[in-house]
Amino acid sequence: MPRESFPLVVDDLSTFAKSLRTQLLAHPATPGHQTLLNMLARAAGHRNLQTLQARPPAPPPKLPTPAPAVTALVRRTLNLFDDHGRLQRLPAKRSLQLLSLWGLWMRFDAKRPYREREVNQILTAWHSFGDYCTLRRDLVTQGLMTRTADSAVYTKLPARPGEDAMALMRALRALAH
Repeated sequence: MPRESFPLVVDDLSTFAKSLRTQLLAHPATPGHQTLLNMLARAAGHRNLQTLQARPPAPPPKLPTPAPAVTALVRRTLNLFDDHGRLQRLPAKRSLQLLSLWGLWMRFDAKRPYREREVNQILTAWHSFGDYCTLRRDLVTQGLMTRTADSAVYTKLPARPGEDAMALMRALRALAH
């Protein structure tokens, strides 16, 4: 019989060992070669050695997918953020300002209301140029957050970011890791 090589994948080594031990203890004598191979296959979750050999080959390991290319607008906006994901300055160009707001919008939890002071604290933590009022106002003006008439309570609005905004938020999340 020619030697055949095939992979034996064990999802949980502890369960595998316990199952094999139980089978060996239940066997009256030292098992033969074929019996031991069947025990190993059963411990790995197969009916016997034949079903282990007959299973389709494992799919090739997935290669990491390359990060999607970001546009020039996203690259320029990312340059506004430091290595920790904090907005360093408010750009003069409005398209960069609007895209950078998504980087701040993602820092809020959609399931809870915020007091104005809490919004200010979060914005202060995620920017370094000291103008949380403009940022807070822009988040509301652009429909990313809403506030009560007395400006006491703010809520993150559900919004659908475009491709550029999604790319920016993915890149900012990657900075956090």
